Amino acid sequence: MYISARERKIVEVLLANEKGITVGELAEQLDVSDRTIHRDLKGVETILNEFGLQLLKKAGVGIQVIGEDEKKKDLQALLLKAVHAEYTPEERQTLIAIALLEAGEPVKLLSLAHDLNVTVATISNDLDKMEETFKQHGLSLLRKRGYGVEVVGLESAKRKMMGNLLFHHFNESEFLSIMKQSMLHEPRDMAGTVTEKLLGLVDKEKLFTIEKQLEMMKGDLPFAIADNSYIALVIHLALAIERIAQGEAIHFEPQYFETIRSTKEYRTAEKIAASLESAFQMTIPKEEIGYITMHLMGAKLRDRRGYMLEEGSLEIGRKVQELIRFVSRELHADLTDDYSLYEDLIVHLKPALYRIRHHMGITNPLLHTIRRDYLELFSVVERGMAQIFSDVAVPQEEIGYVVLHFASALLREKNGLHALVICSSGLGTAKILATRLKKEIPNISSIEQKSFFELHHVDANKYDIIISTVPIHTLDVPYFVVSPMLEEEEAAAIRQFLRNQKAAARKKQLNASGNTVQKMNAIQAISETIVQLLSAFAIEQAKEKRIPEVLAQACGQLQAKNIIQDSEQVLDALLERERMGGLGIPGTALSLYHARHEAVLRPSLTIYDLIMPETVMGMHGQPMDVKRILLLVAPKEASEEMLAVLSHVSSLVVKDEESMDLFSYGSEDELRSFLSGHLEKFFYEHLQQRKE
Repeated sequence: MYISARERKIVEVLLANEKGITVGELAEQLDVSDRTIHRDLKGVETILNEFGLQLLKKAGVGIQVIGEDEKKKDLQALLLKAVHAEYTPEERQTLIAIALLEAGEPVKLLSLAHDLNVTVATISNDLDKMEETFKQHGLSLLRKRGYGVEVVGLESAKRKMMGNLLFHHFNESEFLSIMKQSMLHEPRDMAGTVTEKLLGLVDKEKLFTIEKQLEMMKGDLPFAIADNSYIALVIHLALAIERIAQGEAIHFEPQYFETIRSTKEYRTAEKIAASLESAFQMTIPKEEIGYITMHLMGAKLRDRRGYMLEEGSLEIGRKVQELIRFVSRELHADLTDDYSLYEDLIVHLKPALYRIRHHMGITNPLLHTIRRDYLELFSVVERGMAQIFSDVAVPQEEIGYVVLHFASALLREKNGLHALVICSSGLGTAKILATRLKKEIPNISSIEQKSFFELHHVDANKYDIIISTVPIHTLDVPYFVVSPMLEEEEAAAIRQFLRNQKAAARKKQLNASGNTVQKMNAIQAISETIVQLLSAFAIEQAKEKRIPEVLAQACGQLQAKNIIQDSEQVLDALLERERMGGLGIPGTALSLYHARHEAVLRPSLTIYDLIMPETVMGMHGQPMDVKRILLLVAPKEASEEMLAVLSHVSSLVVKDEESMDLFSYGSEDELRSFLSGHLEKFFYEHLQQRKE
């Protein structure tokens, strides 16, 4: 068991004062603040519990150790035998950072030196080296003789650095394992004091409670969060609960707070906050709810249903199409019809760009390997990102992830074995591993990616092979545990396994009738949606000059056709969507109005030619003139298949310059022919996937 120097001293003083001692007296003896003593008492209680002793706190008396004398002697003997640990400079600097971030007040260099068994000069030298690290997180170190050292900066920056310290020391798989062990109350073998101190940043019981609350309300969340973002959210909430209890408040810019209050992520954050308030019997300030909202807005998603219909997705989609065309031209490989690549990049880049713009930090531990393995592709993607996303400085870590999406698309094959990839960290690591698998084992072509949290929904018998980056104790079929970059010996073992499998091994016993019904229902839903869209498609001439009146005309006509049942409700939803952000599509004469609402009975796409050009706000935040309105509506509770079709339709608008021109100026017959061709192709691709 590791016992810090100050914890050792506190225990010694407590054992020497059998009748008790006040916190103030303890602080005076150790030359630290009362607050420091209160913080260290958590660790002291853990030490005492290991020896069957308890810490008794009595008002007016102070604190004292109670328990059997024999056990007290055993503890004293341990303290006498205990030796000071020696740390590497990196470990020591991590421990110093933890102590400073937790303290929230000046810390004496002598106290740090005593705890770490080094000289004050060594601590001072460490602090010199750490200045830049704190600066990178928007923090600074205030150092004065006789005053000590203190971290100066925003509370949000301190929490961000705490989280980064955790993820720098543990990879996401390790932290997921630790989380699960904590939640199951399993014993854990700690790998040294740095691990213990880092985990001390988040109270394990609070971590368990927070995860339990999130698990209970998963059904209320509007989207499923990828595992790495889910873990980051749990850590953020645990840090927030600790810091709120200590009186450390987040400061949120009022203007930005008002901007995000109307988002669905804010409503989700409110639900999370209400759940935690009930669990911890505390009040969570609205600024904290705003900060939770930022984490949700920067989170990667597991579920992409209807993602293209969300605000901001089409503008990202337009740039993604441009990026795909750029890479296709540079590599002389046509990827412009790869809808999976297009969809994957949007799902990945939308939250990633949000994190970049709000300085939320991006890490990519495999950047060096990605650059080495995909040197030319990395260079092409880097130039494309700089040209197309010129309004933001995209770091190389993020470019590395985008490279993997393109590498995966370039390595796709039509026939081969069916593999399942399981990762603790969601889309990013799964995509890395999938890409490596396709490169190292060409006969694996069909790869599904699932998260650790989705396993209870997975039928393992559907796959030829299962590969995971973390151990899975609940699987009752053979699987491989590998590193995300798939080392050569790991790939060789998988190849040998596949060679040993007979072709008939893939024919597992399935519920054939149930599976067939499910497939047929999905195919029917896709075909019905396509038929409904093409049947109702029309280009109409606007009878009013102003766009709100044109939308009212459109909603009235849709109600007359029994496509919607309440024109006023749908009109309100369309205008509300416009207030949330620009709808003009840059580089076109189009504005796309869309809504999912309970008053919509079936999906519909219609176009309205305006009497004269109208100025609207574009998706790029600039005013622009539009001549046509695209109106896309869908039921609130649309099926997964319906949303897939609608997302595909919206992607066709920005597919390339020709499609944008066609939607801007094409006739009804030209557009119907275009939509029919692409939707027929979309249908047969999905039909083929259902057969596999």
